[in-house]
Amino acid sequence: MRKKYLLLLGLCFVYLVNVSALITGPVDYVSPLVGTQSKHALSPGNTSPAIALPWGMNFWVPQTGKMGDGWAYTYDADKIRGFKQTHQPSPWINDYGQFAIMPVTGEAVFNQDQRASWFSHKAETATPYYYKVYLADHDVVTEIAPTERAAAFRFTFPENDHSYVVVDAFDKGSFVKVIPSENKIIGYTTKNSGGVPANFKNYFVLVFDKPFTYTAAVASGVIDTNKLEVTDNHAGALIGFKTRKGEQVNVRVASSFISPEQAELNLKELGTDNVEQIAAKGRKVWNDVLGRIEVKDDDIDHLRTFYSCLYRSVLFPRSFYEIDAKGDVMHYSPYNGEVLPGYMFTDTGFWDTFRCLFPFLNLMYPSMNTKMQEGLVNTYKESGFLPEWASPGHRGCMVGNNSASVVADAYLKGLKGYDIETLWEAVKHGANAVHPKVGSTGRLGYEYYNKLGYVPYNVGINENAARTLEYAYDDWCIYQLGKALKKPKKEIEIFAKRAMNYKNLYDPEHKLMRGKNEDGTFQSPFNPLKWGDAFTEGNSWHYTWSVFHDPQGLIDLMGGKDGFNQMMDSVFILPPIFDESYYRAVIHEIREMQIMNMGNYAHGNQPIQHMLYMYNYSGQPWKAQHWIREVMDKLYTPAPDGYCGDEDNGQTSAWYVFSAMGFYPVCPSTDEYVLGTPYFKEMKLHLENGKTVTISAPNNGDDKRYISSMTLNGKEHTKNYLTHQDLMNGATISFKMDAKPNQQRGTKESDFPYSFSNEFKKKK
Repeated sequence: MRKKYLLLLGLCFVYLVNVSALITGPVDYVSPLVGTQSKHALSPGNTSPAIALPWGMNFWVPQTGKMGDGWAYTYDADKIRGFKQTHQPSPWINDYGQFAIMPVTGEAVFNQDQRASWFSHKAETATPYYYKVYLADHDVVTEIAPTERAAAFRFTFPENDHSYVVVDAFDKGSFVKVIPSENKIIGYTTKNSGGVPANFKNYFVLVFDKPFTYTAAVASGVIDTNKLEVTDNHAGALIGFKTRKGEQVNVRVASSFISPEQAELNLKELGTDNVEQIAAKGRKVWNDVLGRIEVKDDDIDHLRTFYSCLYRSVLFPRSFYEIDAKGDVMHYSPYNGEVLPGYMFTDTGFWDTFRCLFPFLNLMYPSMNTKMQEGLVNTYKESGFLPEWASPGHRGCMVGNNSASVVADAYLKGLKGYDIETLWEAVKHGANAVHPKVGSTGRLGYEYYNKLGYVPYNVGINENAARTLEYAYDDWCIYQLGKALKKPKKEIEIFAKRAMNYKNLYDPEHKLMRGKNEDGTFQSPFNPLKWGDAFTEGNSWHYTWSVFHDPQGLIDLMGGKDGFNQMMDSVFILPPIFDESYYRAVIHEIREMQIMNMGNYAHGNQPIQHMLYMYNYSGQPWKAQHWIREVMDKLYTPAPDGYCGDEDNGQTSAWYVFSAMGFYPVCPSTDEYVLGTPYFKEMKLHLENGKTVTISAPNNGDDKRYISSMTLNGKEHTKNYLTHQDLMNGATISFKMDAKPNQQRGTKESDFPYSFSNEFKKKK
């Protein structure tokens, strides 16, 4: 028995050594499959395995879902229907500009069900820069290596007289042309889910390294070997050839939103490199980007979770610009349909990502966000509004006017070199207007809000309380930006006044936020557990904390720190009960809260994700440390069900990345990061300015989640926050961790983070 035990230990040691030997860079910890075990009723991520470069224009995904299905790839699926170029930010928003490629053998088939092939995850390799899978029904191995706007495919065929490649340009209007003399297929797809001008097209080009012996055009499912091109509602093509056993056929693919000629230019991103060389270059890009954060830990699953989250944090917003023949940056405008100079980015919802994804970019990748700010300038010039949810143009989704936060935080964190004056005009305009066709862009209900100080419950504007709370925070952001730009007091003081509008919805009877009617009475009956209605994908217990800029003001409304802490505690003490009557069904966000065994805390959706950190404002920071560690340990894993709700364009991932550092931007547009609890023994942030932030907690562990003491650059640090400048200067942050909370540290009001109310108290 002892010999068997020693043998088992030896095998385990060899396995661990082999696993370690395979890891030579941070990208080796990444699994693009995290979060893909999703479905309409329950989301442990609602992600797809994006085979792409950071912020790339095109992603590639193995397509298990049917054409038009937002769940393009689900981990539990058995068959692959094709390999799709995708621009989908979320299954709920769905896709645009998509087309698919699929190798088949035997019979020439186009139908997505007939061409589909069984596959196994055991014969699948998924990394950000390279994907490989065995298609069992066709005995074909498919490999993909991407660049920003192009990709190299390699199909390894069996011995076969009839091997084919299907090109499916999808329905809703498409064109495909086969050019045998050049081993080429060109075409375009117009399929989209909204947010595009009338002239929208995604032009594509495929070049093969093997001559075609079979050609056919496809119109609405009909394969015609007498035609080489077709324009139809649903166009496609098949090309074929005889193959030897193990013969590899290479296909070079690129696309453009600008023109067919630009698609040919984008194809040059591949150069003369083969799949291995392109994958190696992609791997280097990913290691460079992910390597900005260096983590040491004994638990490989912690590292896998961290770097998989970091991978998700640098996918969106998507680059929507291209490089023309002169080397100039150009973009097709998804707002007015013109081809114009300059940057453009898309596929992000600011309702989600203002919270910490964009602050994360400002900290770790400011040069990228500088380009994104230039893109926002162009969006305003081309559409008259800043985006709130863009995919690729304005989309009707969610609430708030959080472009103000994204713009203000970037400038206040020191980003420069773009037209901030135009963005100043844009945020002012957005605060006093609503898009004529897209009600979620600008401020729906702004007339009521400006007059009454809130959006009323009974005037036909849903989610009114959520809008009011977010508008108040956004007004504070505009005020802070105006101050930094030295705008006249008479121009900006109205925004300071409106920043306090959150108080208009506070119900002292319940100590919660509540919808209010136009006549000033609270809506009734009131069930604080009711999801939706006055709130957005949450209830009053979730949205009451959406006073990012003034926690002290909320504390004062609740009668002081004790009352505030009691209400915070109650979120976890309450059972996971809910009222879903507004939706007439249990939406997946509700179900995800219910099954996590954390009371009424709903980390799977964004409105409450900052709440844990608010104990730092009320003298009980150890409770923040407790609950943050609970969330990180229990609700994030590196598995296909690794999230506890929608990942949402990097926001839920960036929460984990920030929280692992030990701090979080509760209020974007301040210069503060509020303390949580460091997750690793050591972490290094390699900043763009050449400075390094070293975060060490050498005695950290599963049983030690509480900060006993900490130092900043060797000096004791008692405050419950760090400043942006602390980090930008380069810093050494050292934590001493303990199994028991230190209930003395961080309890003085002088150690609390920023609250807007305190500015007025100081003036008085």
